[in-house]
This record gives sequence, C-alpha cells and structure tokens, in this order.
Amino acid sequence: MSLNRRTLLAAAALACALPAGAQEGTIKLIVGYPPGATSDSLTRIVAEHMQRTLKQTVVVDNKAGAGGRIANEAVKAAAPDGLTLLMTPVATMSIFPHSYAGQLRYDPFKDFAPVAHLSNFQVGLAVQSAAPVKTLADYVAWVKADPDKNGFYASAAAGSIPHFFGVMFARSAGITMTHVPYKGTAPAMQALAAGEVNAASTVVADIKPLVAGGKARLLAVAGEQRDPAFPEVPTFKQLGYDLVAQPWYALFAPAGTPPATIDRLAKAAAAAVNDPAVHKRLVEMGLEPTGHGPAQLAAIMKADYERWGPPIRASGYKPAD
Repeated sequence: MSLNRRTLLAAAALACALPAGAQEGTIKLIVGYPPGATSDSLTRIVAEHMQRTLKQTVVVDNKAGAGGRIANEAVKAAAPDGLTLLMTPVATMSIFPHSYAGQLRYDPFKDFAPVAHLSNFQVGLAVQSAAPVKTLADYVAWVKADPDKNGFYASAAAGSIPHFFGVMFARSAGITMTHVPYKGTAPAMQALAAGEVNAASTVVADIKPLVAGGKARLLAVAGEQRDPAFPEVPTFKQLGYDLVAQPWYALFAPAGTPPATIDRLAKAAAAAVNDPAVHKRLVEMGLEPTGHGPAQLAAIMKADYERWGPPIRASGYKPAD
C-alpha cells in the first residue's frame, strides 16, 4: 500500500472516530476592542474555560477599531468551519444597522450565525451629587423647569447605547435633553464629577466609583431587573416608563457554519459562563452571565434591532457626529 493511500485511510478513520460536530485546529475568538476592555476580559475568561471543555486550543485575537466593525468584517470573511468566532456587544449587531445605515460592510442577520448569548450589563441615568434632585421624578421636573440649563447629559460616545437611551427616555418623559458626547468613559465620568454636565446616561459599572465616592447619584437603571450592585435603585419600568435597554455580549460564527458545530460551541460557551467560579468573576465585573443558546440569541438580537430603530432615527444621529 502506498504511503499516500495509508495517509488517506488514516485520516478517514480519524474523521469517523470524531463525534458529530467535533473539529480539529485552533479556535480563534476575535474581539473588536483592545486588551483591558470589559469585552476583552470577558472573552479571555470564556476562552480559557472553552479550551478545557473542547480540548482544543482557543486564542483571543484583538482586532480593535471602527467601534468593533473591523472585527465583524474579519469574521464575516472567515471560513465557516467553527474555528473563527466573533465576540461582540449588541451595538455592532443591532444598533449599527441603524446608525450606519447603508455604510456597513456586513449584514448582521445574513453574514453571521448566532452561537451563544454570554452576558447582559446595565445602563442607567445618574446625576452629579450637587444636582437638586433625589429621584427620577425630581429630575424630570427639574429639566422641564429649565431644559436649556438642566437638560444636558453626557455619554461615553456618540452613537452608543447610553446616547440613544437618553433619547428614548427624553421622548418617554416629555422633556428636552441635549446629548454631550465624550471620547470615552473616563472623560464622561470626569465631566460629571466636575459638574461640567448635570447628568449622564452610562453603563452602571462605570458610574459605580463616583456613586461610592459621593460624587454622583444613580436615579434608575434600564434592565428588566434591578442591578445587584444597586438593589436600592429602581428600574425605569418600576417607575412607570416602558423602557428597557439591556446591552449584551455574545458569540457569533460566520454564516454557513454547520449546525452540529454551532451546537458544540454553544454548549461549551454556556458551560463557561455557568461555571460557578467564572460566574462569580463576571458578576464582580458588573456583568450578568446568561449562557443562552443560538435561537434565543437570534430572537434577542432581532428584538433589539427593532427596539432601537425609532430612537436612533429620532436622534438625527449621523456617523460623523
């Protein structure tokens, strides 16, 4: 028997021995943000656990830039073999199709296969400690009294979920709020603490140090449930506003990835975030671990796409803003 024939037979035997959906090779988790960001930390924690579960090497590849769009484009172009995955927040999948309408080089619903919903995180509305308001109702009355003076609110970036959530809240409350974008979380929080702006629509984990230091007051959070870090702070829904903004992180594969492979990866990702030690680490980071499967992720993604369209259009936002 020739060497080539023996090699082919051995490869065929190995393939038959592998369970359905199994694969060989290094899995690459691509994340569109730099090392040190929450998304990067989450990806590395999940990758480490998945590596043990799958008994495959899993590496993290940071392709930062363009708000995460570079990473999405890279995964779109990858082979649908289960060896390249995207870890991304809701923004690139459900927000950008509206805010970058006609400019995206990918279609979130056609170019990717949902794998696993990893975690939620909260956004909320906070005011600087010197503001003469204690509750959300106080804030609404205060802004109505003088919107040109009291209605400015900060966010970490134009086009972000906190930006558009401020638009949603203003419409729902019947008040005029003016968005003040900053180039990142740190500048926005510094501006709030210094009184450059009266309020901020922000990721709750980012406002936590200011609240702890007595420099800001969190009025309400936008999740379905109260944030565990602030159990005394009500949700907007509890205060009578039909508003929910539940940002999330999730895993996606290139479209066309075999269902058996998706299933295998989804189970490994769920096992990671549901591991007690991992769960504890994520909660300490300000995340709410979930581990939902492909079908639920697809439904959440579609619902968020539909939810965010109206406020984004109402904001008049353009990518150059």
